Amino acid sequence: MKNIFNNWTIMRGIRLVLGIIVLVMAVTQKDVTLSVLAGVLLVTAIANVGCCGGSSCAVNYNSTKNKKEASI
Repeated sequence: MKNIFNNWTIMRGIRLVLGIIVLVMAVTQKDVTLSVLAGVLLVTAIANVGCCGGSSCAVNYNSTKNKKEASI
């Protein structure tokens, strides 16, 4: 629950705003496809998930292994 209110970035805000805009469009046009898209955008914004949402794309760096390979 703490993560929902903390660590808001520009991209997270953009996803939230776009999700709200698409949701309003889906309701006014009565379109199911747009409502699914709006739901995806809103969930990714609120839960802060997506491509590298929780710094899950970090590269593992093993300094001892790289030093051994560099010395060869």
